Amino acid sequence: MSIDRIVMAFAGAMILASLALSFILSPWWLLLAGFVGLNLFQAAFTGFCPLALALKKLGAKSGAAF
Repeated sequence: MSIDRIVMAFAGAMILASLALSFILSPWWLLLAGFVGLNLFQAAFTGFCPLALALKKLGAKSGAAF
């Protein structure tokens, strides 16, 4: 799997986890979903994604975006 797909899958999983935790525990968990969304938004314009950098160092194959 390429870095792009891993980043999208991880972001989706974090948002779903945030929604579940906000329903079960506290609405404050929605801040995690907001953080993930904001990070995806800035990565679209700047190309900087901390997860993509970590995955590249771990040897994941590059995709089109990262």
